[in-house]
Amino acid sequence: MVLQHHILRRSGTREKKFMAKTLQVTLVKSPIGYEKSQKATVKALGLTKMHQTVEKEDNPAIRGMIAKVSHLLKVTEA
Repeated sequence: MVLQHHILRRSGTREKKFMAKTLQVTLVKSPIGYEKSQKATVKALGLTKMHQTVEKEDNPAIRGMIAKVSHLLKVTEA
């Protein structure tokens, strides 16, 4: 996933660039045998195979998804 640059404009003359924080999410335990909603959450995070790692933007929606299936994941800040 390519990191996105956000631009804030102040007074029309200044520009400030910063990198969005990202999280690296790795599937370390299989969702087999867990509820359908947990399987769907893992899939929605973009994880389809064991030990697969994806980078997701750090926001409350992603944090909530990670919290729901935290027992299946390893999360590190990138």
